[in-house]
Amino acid sequence: MLDIKELSKALKQVAEEKGLEPRAVMEAVEASLAAAYKREYGDRNEVVKCEIDEKSGALKFWQVKTVVDETTVRFPTPEEIAEEEERAKAAAEGKEGERNQKSEIRNQAAAESAEDEEPKLPRFNAERHITVADAKKVKKGVELNEELLFPLETREDFGRIAAQTAKQVILQKLREEERDSILKEWRGKEGQIVSGAVQRFERGNIFVDLGRTIGVMFANESIPGEHYRAGERLRFLVLAVQEDTRLPGIILSRSHPKFVIELFKIEAPELAEGAVEIKAIAREPGNRTKIAGASLADGVDPVGALVGQRGTRVMAVTNELGNEKIDIIEWDDDPAKFIANSLSPAKVEQVEILPRREARAFVPEAQLSLAIGKGGQNVRLAAKLSGWKIDVRSNTRPDEALEGASAGLLDEDVAQIAKPADDSEKEDIAM
Repeated sequence: MLDIKELSKALKQVAEEKGLEPRAVMEAVEASLAAAYKREYGDRNEVVKCEIDEKSGALKFWQVKTVVDETTVRFPTPEEIAEEEERAKAAAEGKEGERNQKSEIRNQAAAESAEDEEPKLPRFNAERHITVADAKKVKKGVELNEELLFPLETREDFGRIAAQTAKQVILQKLREEERDSILKEWRGKEGQIVSGAVQRFERGNIFVDLGRTIGVMFANESIPGEHYRAGERLRFLVLAVQEDTRLPGIILSRSHPKFVIELFKIEAPELAEGAVEIKAIAREPGNRTKIAGASLADGVDPVGALVGQRGTRVMAVTNELGNEKIDIIEWDDDPAKFIANSLSPAKVEQVEILPRREARAFVPEAQLSLAIGKGGQNVRLAAKLSGWKIDVRSNTRPDEALEGASAGLLDEDVAQIAKPADDSEKEDIAM
């Protein structure tokens, strides 16, 4: 009999450390005792269940058998029974090796001939299965696949090997419970901002301490030119939660365009409440970002809401991004006006709409370098933001194509739309 008071204190402490429910820790202990019982006193094919009385600390053990019939298991043939008897006889006579070699040859031949056959049902095992007919003798109205419990003799003394087995089982169960608990916590956080401390660096990847688990930011998800220090606390976007690993994989990013959107939601209440919407965003991490905002409420200026009084809101986001330049423009359903806005801060005098989503933007001679940007960055981001191929030209030389003044939309350059436009908006843009 266990000291239930001491056990309860230990369970509570472990549950608090691992962030688990006390019942889940108790189930792990019961599973470990069942494994120890099976190792010490049971058969390797048995399924053993243990229950701890939470009032008295008494242990109870049962053998679990599943109700089966010929549709769920296959019963051994006379040949298989004869082979098992032969194996037992060979073992008794010390000829197990020779018999195993013959059996292996027979099994290999049978496997080769059965390659194209359907997978076989699991074989009936009396230690873990019970037929429907026998089950009805124990319990009336029993159903197929129902589990029946048969009491086992209570034992409380276990050997060293059984104790080691119990330790391995409880550690494994606790790891599984902790993993499931972390997954449950993080599944709903994809696309959200989280805060974490840089823990270590490995092959260009940054591992981040998120509290109960560790997140990883791959090298291509970091902001180019940004330097990280161990112990530094930063914000990250939860890009994905991977479940097919031993530990939940929390994939983080600081370069994703949605990271900028979520940062603005923290700074601008109008955006978080839905009065303002970010319709499109184009980003070259570490250098420059363009955002197109639209108002969904009367009297709300989308650009002013995102910039903030004296630029406080956009400055807070810029500081988080390492002084990355951010241009905020107003969304317009008219492609010509939107393209002109997207080339901000340059002043566009005229936009000529051409077939196949191409456009020419004419700007004053003095505004050419501003419209094109360093290395063509401004016109390139404008093309990503608007979804149009843009050719910037001087209004004094309208027929002259300028080097580096044209930018198209590549597959990987599709502007990140915060919320899909409805059908009417799509029709307007295509016009």
